[in-house]
Amino acid sequence: MLNSLKYITVIPFSGLINWSVQYLNETRISFNKRFPLVQIGDLLIRNKTVVSIEDEVKYKRVTIKMRNGGIFLRDEVMGNKIGTKNQFLISAGQFLLSKIDARNGAFGVVPDKLDGSIITGNFWTFDVDYKRVNPHYLALLTTTKAFVNFCEQASNGTTNRHYLQESLFLNIKIPLPSLDEQDDLVKKYNEIANVGYSNFNKGQKKAKDTSKYIMESIGLSTVHQNDILDDCSAFEIVSFSKIQEWGVDKILHSNVYMSSIYITTNMNIDNSLYIDIKRGKSPKYDKSSDVIILNQKCIRWNNIDKQYAKTVNTAWINSIDENCFTREGDILINSTGEGTIGRASIVDQDNSGLLYDSHILLLRLNKEKISPKYFVNIFNSKYGQEQVDNVKSAKTTKQTELGVENLKKIYIPIPPLHIQEEIIGKLDMMQAEVQELQNIEPYIKEAINNFEIQIFENY
Repeated sequence: MLNSLKYITVIPFSGLINWSVQYLNETRISFNKRFPLVQIGDLLIRNKTVVSIEDEVKYKRVTIKMRNGGIFLRDEVMGNKIGTKNQFLISAGQFLLSKIDARNGAFGVVPDKLDGSIITGNFWTFDVDYKRVNPHYLALLTTTKAFVNFCEQASNGTTNRHYLQESLFLNIKIPLPSLDEQDDLVKKYNEIANVGYSNFNKGQKKAKDTSKYIMESIGLSTVHQNDILDDCSAFEIVSFSKIQEWGVDKILHSNVYMSSIYITTNMNIDNSLYIDIKRGKSPKYDKSSDVIILNQKCIRWNNIDKQYAKTVNTAWINSIDENCFTREGDILINSTGEGTIGRASIVDQDNSGLLYDSHILLLRLNKEKISPKYFVNIFNSKYGQEQVDNVKSAKTTKQTELGVENLKKIYIPIPPLHIQEEIIGKLDMMQAEVQELQNIEPYIKEAINNFEIQIFENY
């Protein structure tokens, strides 16, 4: 008889908060039995403090990063820019979640600096019973993989709705250690995580040192495009041969980018710097194909990420001249796109033989004069990117893209090749150190792992 019931799960009537077999079978969490289980609804009370948006008042809006990423300021806007006039006020210390992204771990505690911010109905805020629960303990618990899996089920259920259902969330039972134990768990988590955050901050300082080194190594002071006119004397003599465009602002801009120790030029002045420069092709897409073309989303800062590539028609791509495909040592540069324009990366062996679309420029340099790696580092620096910003947003022409001709206007100091290699070598070491310091994932993983060992059964 017992064997015949092995596929039967018995659920007490009091536990039937949702008439869904999938929910009842798949949303159980094996918590450690040494802690009493308490419904979340006994610890939190929904707070719906309505605020009527006034046009002449500035408001803070927030965002919740997923997987215990925290709550941050999204923006500050005047009320006349906010369409939804009835929103909700949040206070420091409240527990906040996104009903849409709860299944991705979008939970957190409102920090002091975001007290008085506003949220839409897509967020829920709760007052916390501080006598029973540390909200930071609750935030840690709700962003664990097991709890996020629960939210995935509680978001979909049988209705296929993709947002969390409040009643299901509030009815789930969680382990509730004593406040002292909760505080200790949060403290131990933070001790490990803070090592990672501390290293990350050191990495940010190191990144600034790297940026400073780039400027010093090529013989330039820090570039501040908004202060250019203030830095110039009332009378300036400019060599006629160096004037590429008429206009005081353009002539003075070019002076700012001149190195004090190396010849500074561009591909308009010296066309021997490059072998080829061209725009990519307008693709003929084909979802059934397995042949890819790179788009601007693939071109990161000195990295090519093919996961964003799209597939194109095989016959179409076979008709393209082979000279158009990438070769090792080529440089790909985003020519358009808000936030993406000007990003450049070197083509390595793994990314050779690929085609790129019309929003990307290919630059094939003369390696006897300039190292591609040197060029990319200078081009991706503040020195290069401020020039990109200048040429793509020229007030007289209202240009919104880089383009081949504008790329040729970008100035680059040209040290001897052996000096370029020395600069690259130093940058490689500095950038590797930055990357290592800013990798906080191992610390967060260790911190959450230690937390989960205490909370879950058979972990």
